[in-house]
Amino acid sequence: MKNNRTFYLFISMLALVILLAACGNTESENDDQQNEEPSAESDNGDTSGGDEAESKSENSERTLTDALGNEVTVPAEPKRVIASYLEDYLVALGITPVAQWSVGDGATIQDYLQDSLGDVPTISYDLPLEAVTSFNPDLIIMDSAGMVEGNKYDQYNRIAPTYVIGSEQNNDWRDELLEMGKIFDQEEKANQVLADYEKKAADAKEQIQAAIGDESVAALWLFNNTFYIVSETLSSGDVLYNDLGLTTPNVVKEISANTESNWSEISLEKLAELDADYIFLINNDKGNGSEMLQDDIWKNIPAVKKGNIYEYESTSSWLYTGPIANSQVIDNILSDLTE
Repeated sequence: MKNNRTFYLFISMLALVILLAACGNTESENDDQQNEEPSAESDNGDTSGGDEAESKSENSERTLTDALGNEVTVPAEPKRVIASYLEDYLVALGITPVAQWSVGDGATIQDYLQDSLGDVPTISYDLPLEAVTSFNPDLIIMDSAGMVEGNKYDQYNRIAPTYVIGSEQNNDWRDELLEMGKIFDQEEKANQVLADYEKKAADAKEQIQAAIGDESVAALWLFNNTFYIVSETLSSGDVLYNDLGLTTPNVVKEISANTESNWSEISLEKLAELDADYIFLINNDKGNGSEMLQDDIWKNIPAVKKGNIYEYESTSSWLYTGPIANSQVIDNILSDLTE
């Protein structure tokens, strides 16, 4: 997340950071690119979503209880779904929403999903009521309780049945996937998507650990000459350290213990202590001659000295989370570390 482009990037970033910090959805107002932050994505929340379908009517509508205790009547086959910042799960289940998450009037979107969502119009991440109404949705799905604070739930629910998946800022993506499967009566498919992911992660873990052993790995996001470091348990950090079992640098552990954000700013002092052997760099400043990459502190990090830097665009899946984003991150890591 300099001119109009920088402004949008800045808006998107804070939005993403807040998003990722707030579960990758609902951010407050921030500035540019994705993430807020930016999740999602920082503790895992309760995404059980309540009880299973309590009733089925003749037309197969189902009544489900969401994470906030709301009884929600879900259409038999929802056709016009809005599920802002949950599009990863929709695509994984073969569902196309009527509108997709964006920041800055569509300047920032989830680029990694555009093979599936390229023709889908955008809607602002904060879901303005008028914009939501204009899409005439038949089902609205909210990622977390923060998105419907105050009387927002009632306002959205007047537009279309509204289901809240989690009660916390950051909800576990696996739970969210299974909950989405329940909402759409596709539990079998959701479980298969998860099983396929777990197998992919296990296979990659074996290959990567055989290639680099216990050498440590970190992911950094560079935006406007400021570095952000991924949490040990959120976003792509969850993939690195939990799914793939890679060694966590001490600085990552320290910063993660004191934040709820998916990505947290790292000071130059702490950057100097980063003893990572490999670094994945998500570079918003690429092409702008970032001063930070010329700084002696950066140049003296072990991974930089060894040439073990793997750079990705900010439009890649590294700033997001979900079965598709995480699977793409595994592909990147596997390719980079096992060559």
